[in-house]
Amino acid sequence: MNDSSPAARAVPVLEVWCELQCPDCRSALRDLRALRDRYGDRLELRLRHFPREKHRHAFAAAQAAEEAFEQGKGWPYVETVLKRVEELDREGEPFLVEVAGELGLDAEEFDTALIDGRHILIVDADQAEGKAIGVTGTPTYVIGGELLDGSKSQEGLRERIEEIADRLTAERA
Repeated sequence: MNDSSPAARAVPVLEVWCELQCPDCRSALRDLRALRDRYGDRLELRLRHFPREKHRHAFAAAQAAEEAFEQGKGWPYVETVLKRVEELDREGEPFLVEVAGELGLDAEEFDTALIDGRHILIVDADQAEGKAIGVTGTPTYVIGGELLDGSKSQEGLRERIEEIADRLTAERA
């Protein structure tokens, strides 16, 4: 049976539970780039927020990432912030606005978004869902209903993600 409904044609989704002040998430960037290169638009990478209390700027960074996605440069923003975790540690919210300006985003709108909290509900919902499904650290991935915890070790995770993505892609072909 050939099901041509939108759900059947939809590409597999890799949810990336991340915290933008997390050094382990920075380490995961190489794997995320490799997955994007390998699958292109055949795999959707979806950022999910899981800010931890131990990182005082993580919640603001998650809101800033949402603003970056709204302005059309979500992943470039996320990657830039993760590459410069130490600056985020030192400088906090001004650094988040500075990165927006560097990427050609509306920095003034970023500042306003951080003040008015327009993205708080998205971050709160992600965090609550993450806790509900068993996310305990970052990065954690969910693909094909399988939760893969990379917070302790990322060894072999990309290969496992590729196995699942290949299977899901083949099922949808």
